[in-house]
Order: sequence, then structure tokens, then C-alpha cells
Amino acid sequence: MLNVIQKTIDLGDGRSIVIETGKLAKQADGSVVVRMGDTILLATVVSATEAREDSDYMPLSVEYKEKFSAAGRFPGGFLKRETRPGDYEILISRLIDRALRPLFPDDYHAETFVNVTLFSAEAEVMPDALAGLAASAALSVSDIPFNGPISEVRVARISGAFMINPTFKQLEEADLDIIVGATEENILMVEGEMNEVSEKDMLGAIQFAHEEIKKHCRVQKELAAEVGKETKREYSHENNDEDLRSQIEKKAYDKLVKIARSGLAKHERHEAIDAVKDEIIESLIPEDDEEADARTMMANRYFHDVEKKALRNLVLDKGLRVDGRKTDEIRPIWCEIDYLPATHGSAIFTRGETQSLTTVTLGNKMDEKMIDEVLIQGSDKFTLHYNFPPFSTGDARPIRGISRREVGHGNLAHRALKKVMPSGEENPYAVRIVSDILESNGSSSMATVCAGTLALMDCGVKIRKPVSGIAMGLITDTDSGKYAILSDILGDEDHLGDMDFKVAGTEAGITATQMDIKVDGLSYEILAEALEQARKGRIHILGKMTAVIDKPRDDYKPHVPRIVQISINRDMIGALIGPGGKIIQGIQADTGATIVIEEIDNKGVVDVFADNQASIEAALARINEIVAEPEIGEIYKGKVKGVVSFGAFIEIMPGREGLLHISEFDWRRIEKMEDVVKVGDTLEVKLINIDEKNGNLKLSRKVLLPRPEGVQDSGGERRHRDHRDRRDNRGRRPE
Repeated sequence: MLNVIQKTIDLGDGRSIVIETGKLAKQADGSVVVRMGDTILLATVVSATEAREDSDYMPLSVEYKEKFSAAGRFPGGFLKRETRPGDYEILISRLIDRALRPLFPDDYHAETFVNVTLFSAEAEVMPDALAGLAASAALSVSDIPFNGPISEVRVARISGAFMINPTFKQLEEADLDIIVGATEENILMVEGEMNEVSEKDMLGAIQFAHEEIKKHCRVQKELAAEVGKETKREYSHENNDEDLRSQIEKKAYDKLVKIARSGLAKHERHEAIDAVKDEIIESLIPEDDEEADARTMMANRYFHDVEKKALRNLVLDKGLRVDGRKTDEIRPIWCEIDYLPATHGSAIFTRGETQSLTTVTLGNKMDEKMIDEVLIQGSDKFTLHYNFPPFSTGDARPIRGISRREVGHGNLAHRALKKVMPSGEENPYAVRIVSDILESNGSSSMATVCAGTLALMDCGVKIRKPVSGIAMGLITDTDSGKYAILSDILGDEDHLGDMDFKVAGTEAGITATQMDIKVDGLSYEILAEALEQARKGRIHILGKMTAVIDKPRDDYKPHVPRIVQISINRDMIGALIGPGGKIIQGIQADTGATIVIEEIDNKGVVDVFADNQASIEAALARINEIVAEPEIGEIYKGKVKGVVSFGAFIEIMPGREGLLHISEFDWRRIEKMEDVVKVGDTLEVKLINIDEKNGNLKLSRKVLLPRPEGVQDSGGERRHRDHRDRRDNRGRRPE
């Protein structure tokens, strides 16, 4: 018999979120259904009862999946089924993972799988803001050890007011869009984009989100109590030897402090630390020890703890970092543009031991990224791809497929730069940025933002303002109350610290942020201080960048393909395309240009794209022949398409014929039209009138011929002259 339990979260504006358990997926360790409107997510969690013997970390796997059937759609592609996760699903999986992972006990090492699936999708409800809540609720109704609950909400600022979990349509009007993850007590994760907002406004949005999240957490605690899962399973995933721990700290601490104070470069420092570790472990664990493998694993874990303690204390007590910098000091920066001369734009940005080589490529409408998600379809004319090859960190391993980390870092840089990209007529191009990380020691995503800005300006893309980015860190000691905020963190400081806070923006404000907090009780005062220190760091980095190039090039480079955009009457779109695309394909084949046509705002918009001006001009000439509107008084060279007794029909432009009446062929009298013209002849004629009722064109040949002496003015010429005079006198004041 079902024991279904429901809890409701009131969003306060007539909307609500319902959490239900006990109906679906009951063999999982925990499962819930989260519903908002007609959007339904199923979240399940399963954790192994025992840890793997060789595991000393939390093997957590989070998968977010959207079913196309949720929105009544078929998946694309040949298979017509959901396959590997798309970028959007990967990004949501990362949002969930980053909020959950810090809350599992440090000594819990059982494989744990969290799955969140969208089974029903209301068109205007954004499911990504509900996924973290669903995952946490599933953990809350399970017996898996977890120091939650958490929730995630989206905050948007619309017309100056903050709003929780807006609709897709409402979000279009927002100047701030962030997702915040938190427990009832502490902020854990922030990610989002904004239109150059101030640090104060961003902090206000985080606080607004946290107040809502507190309600979600309290409801989950009530749900767990009603289900009876407040007490979690017992486990023992670590064996410890306190004597070995003590000996390693005694032997290693001072040596590690000495290495940290030496200011060695990354690889030299790691080699020195590894040498100390190997020496100590060899001295404490004999090779013939029957438990050598298990004790070595313990020793590695204890040594890592001592290393963390030594480096953190050095910062807190001495204000010294492992590379010798002050806490607010930025590593040396050098930049270069136009390094790759055959690309449309390129730049190198190097900060310390982190380096990005970035390119910009311009394309046409057909190069835009096609988006076919369950709820989001369309195209994106601006894309950014981030690559992190193993050699960038000196790792000897092959390059495989794109990792989730690469997707996440690329998305962050994309968000940071898209806020300054030109739109509409300012930028007719599709734009692709590719950042290849050649060296990495901290904050390669922010190096991508900086290199991307430089490459865009080198290309000549008219970005509104340059953008820079910085990664901030934090070291805290809750016992003493000491803390240190670190600007431009190294990889070691990210790994051993309590916060990774990436902030990108212009001189005027923030455009994107990503924050992960690994410590409890971080105050808003410290966050505000970190944001201000980040702002100063961003401005410093911008100064280094703009010393190389401070605004986009006035024009694109000579080898960059050009786009000319023209508007045509929407009724002419079919004529330009032709039956089965015959006309437009012929123009492209003859001229070498690429032509893209779309209907926008009830008119035809034509993009002509080519890598040389001659091709563009040739294509435009052909297009204008087809789409140009006949104009009275213009002279045309036309082909005879038909002959009748009273005249001939002349095609003066593709698809447009006019009547050359027998009386308008010549000044002399013509008895039969067939005597003077035949089908296929080419004649030069003048358009003398357009019938206002039916649009019929009236042509004359004789007005282009010298009039014999003594011949009276004909009606056709007189009508043309009268029309011309009326046209020329429009708007004139009577004399």
C-alpha cells in the first residue's frame, strides 16, 4: 500500500512547489517528485553500502536528464532517442554537484549516484532552478549520510525588483540572472550573468536568494522527519593510524613550510613536495610491512592534510603565499594580439603560469549554433569553446573527448563576454571564440575571458567594452577568526583553500560570476570584501590588456569575409529562392558568394557573404535584378517572351513582364507586330506607366528613338512626360 507524503513550498506570488515521496522509484535509497505547475522532476539517489578499498575520496556522480517526451517532442538525429547529455544538461548536472559535494562527510567514500530527470515540462517553467532542490530532497528522505539539506533557486532582477524562479519570458527582461545554492545556514554556490551590475547589487541578489532557500530547507527537514529518515546509516570507510598521522606531521610540517616560502615555480615546488613525501613514507613504512599498501594510502592522506595545514597557516600567520605574492597581488601579465596572422582575430593572454591562446572566427547565418533542447530551440550567433589539453599541466596522457569541466569553464567565459557583444546591424556575423589553454596554474577560465576580449578587438568585432576576469580565493580559521582573501589564486590555493570565486566584468560592473564555497559560516561581510578586492584586481588586469589594444580595430582584416545585408519585399523571397532553390543556388555557384535569406518583421533580410568584394558585388547585382521594383522612367534591356497582334510582352527583369503596344514600337506605323519582332529578341525599352489597379507595366521603344521631324507627340510620350513633371513638382511651393 502506498504511503505518499507531500510538502508544499509557497513562493508567495500564487505559485508553489510540491515535493512528493512514496509513489515513484521506491527501490532507490531515496526518491522524490518535485512539481511546479505542469513541470515534474523525478530525483533518485542510490549509494553503495561499502566503499571501494582503494578509495579515499567521495565518488559522487550527478546526472541531470531531460526527456523530449516531457514537452511532447521527438528527439532529433537518426536514432530518435535521447543519447549522451547535451551541454545544457551537463551544466545543470554541475550546478547540482557543486552544491551537494561539500556536504558529504569527509570520511564517506561509497559510490553515490544522483539522477534528476525531467518527465513533464511546462513551456514557461525553467526546470534547472528546481533540480538542486529535487536532488537534495531525495537525499533527505534517504539514509545516506548528508549534511544538508540544500536548495537552489534562480534570482532575476526585472524592472529593478528581484524575483525567484522567473519564467522564460520574464527572464528576457532581466538585467541579472543567477542561480544560488545554499543550506539553511550557508551559501555554497553561485553562478550567473548580469548586465554590468555593481558588487552591492549582486550581493543583494545572493541574500535575497538565501532567504527563499531557508524556507525550502525547512520544508525538506519536515519531510525527512515525516518519512522517518532523520537518522542516517552507519558506515566505516576509513582506517586510521593516529601514531602514523602524528609522525608524518612532525617530520613534514617544517619542511613543507620551507618549500612554501621558497617561491618555487609550480613544477619545481611539486617535485620538492613529492620528494619530501616519498622520503617520509619510505622511512615510516618498510617494504616488508604486510599492510604496506593500506598504510601508504593512509600516509598519503595524512601528508596531504599536513601540506594543507602548512600552506594555510603560512598565509594566515605570515601573509605569505607559495609564490611569494601578497594576498591582493596579481601575477605578472603579458598580452599579444594578431599572433596567428591567418585567423580572423587572435590573442595570447598570459598571467603567471596560466596561458590562453584564443582565436575568433567570423561566419554567416548558417554557421550559427543550432539549439534543440527539450524546452529551448533556436540558434546562437555567438559561441565560445574552451579546450584544456593535458600538456597544459604537464600531464602525460592522451587528449580524449570534451570533459564536463571544459563545458562548464567555456560556458562561464561565454556568459562573461556575451553581455558586451554587438547585436543587430552592428554585427551581422556569427562569431566563434576558441580558447586553447597552453599552460595552467589557476583561473584558466578567467584567462579565457581576457584573451577572448583581446581577440575580439583584434578581429574588429565592435564589443561595447573590454571585459576582464579574476579568480578569488579564501583561507579561514574558524577557531581564531583569522581569514585572508587571495586575489588571482593558483591551482594549489584553489585546491587547499575555502573558496573559488570567479568574477568577470567591465570597468562599469560585473557580467558573470561563479562561486564555490567549501567552508561553513562565511559572512556576507567577507563576501563583500572579496568582491571589492576582485573589482580592484579586474581593473588592474584591464589596464594591462588595454595597454596592448584598447578598442576594436576600425575595420576587419583584409582576409576576413564580408557580409552585406539588404532588405527586400517579403513577396520577393520566393522569386529569389526559385523553384527548389534553383535561382539562389545558381547565383551562389556563379559568384562564389553565400546567400542566406530569412523573414524578419514582415520583410525579407538577405545576407550576402563572401571573402572578396567582387563576389559580393556580382551576387548583389544578380539579386537586385530579381528583387528590384520596376520604376517609371527607367530604361531596361528585356527579352521578348510573347508576340500578339497588338504588341509584345517583354521581360524587363526576372519574373516581371510588360506590354510593348504596337503603337509604342516605332514612330512609323506598324501593321503587324510579328513583322518586326519575334520571341527571343532583345529590345531596349522604357517603362512609361504602371497601372495603379492591376500593376501592369506599359513599355515604349519609340521614346528611345529620335522622333522624325514633323511627327506629333504620341500619347505614350506625353503621359510619361506628364507623370515625370508631376513627380518632379511634388512638395514644391506654387510659384
